[in-house]
Amino acid sequence: MALTVSQGFDILLERLTPLQSERDAKARHRLRVEASLKASTRFGVQRFRETGSFTHGTGVRNHCDVDLLVSMSGNQPTSDTALNWVKEALKVSFSATTVEIRRPTVVVRFAGGAEQWEILPGFRTSLQGETPIYDIPGPASGWMSSAPTAHLDYVNRVNQQAGILGGTKKLARLAKAWKYHNRVPVSSFYLEMRAAQYMSVQTYFSPALDLCRYLEWLDEIELAGMNDPMGKASRFSACSSPATRTTALSNLRTAATRARKAITAEQSGNTQLAFDFLDLLFGYQFPKR
Repeated sequence: MALTVSQGFDILLERLTPLQSERDAKARHRLRVEASLKASTRFGVQRFRETGSFTHGTGVRNHCDVDLLVSMSGNQPTSDTALNWVKEALKVSFSATTVEIRRPTVVVRFAGGAEQWEILPGFRTSLQGETPIYDIPGPASGWMSSAPTAHLDYVNRVNQQAGILGGTKKLARLAKAWKYHNRVPVSSFYLEMRAAQYMSVQTYFSPALDLCRYLEWLDEIELAGMNDPMGKASRFSACSSPATRTTALSNLRTAATRARKAITAEQSGNTQLAFDFLDLLFGYQFPKR
C-alpha cells in the first residue's frame, strides 16, 4: 500500500521489473533456438545478437519478450523469403510450439505463449570494425536498416546523465507498461527511443510528472516517425499501419488526459483522486493507496 504518488510509482516500477526466474527460463531456451537456426540448410549464420527491452533493461514483467537477431550469410533474398526461412527452420525443432511470422520478426510462443521469442533475420551491411548495421525486415514490407548496438549505447548514455540517473529506463518501462496493460498497438522500440530522446534534455526525473509530459509530447507530435538519433539507420515508425496508428493515437490522448488529471489532483491535495486516475492510466494495475 502506498501513501503518496511517488511511493506508488516506486512500488509499480518494482513490480514491473522482470523476475530472475524469467531471465533463467529465457536463457535455457536460447541454446535450443540458436541450434535450430544453425541447422538450417537455407542460410548460414554469422552470429546471434540479443536486442530489445530484455537486453536493454527496459522490459516489463510477464511481457518481456526476447528479441534475437540472427545475422545471415550468403545472398540476401527478399525480406519475406528470409522470414519464411527462419520460420521453417524453427518449426522443424519446435513442431509442437506455435511459430508464426509477425513482421518484422518470427515469433515463437513457448509454454502456450507464457514465454515468447521474437527472431529477427538480418544481413550485415557495415564493414567489420564499424558499428554493426543490418538490413532487417520492415514493419510492412521490404528491408530497413538498423543499428542495435548504437541504439543501446544511446539509451545507456542518456540513462546515465547527471540528475536523471536511471530515469530514462524507468520512463521507458512505464511507457511500455501503459502499452501492455491497455493493449495499445504501438512499437515498444519506438516508445523506448522516444523516452530516451525526451529525457536527453531533462535535468531531473519525476515519474508522475515526466510520464505525463512524455505522453503529452507524443500526443502533440502525433506519434510521428523518428529519425535514428545516432544517424546510422532508417527512420522508424510508431505503428505498423495507418489503422493501428489511429487506434494508438486515440489511446494516447486518453492516457495523456488521465496523466494530467492525476498531476492536477495531486497538486490540489487530492491524492486519492490522483491514484484513481493513475489506476485508469495503467489499466487498473497501479498500486492501491
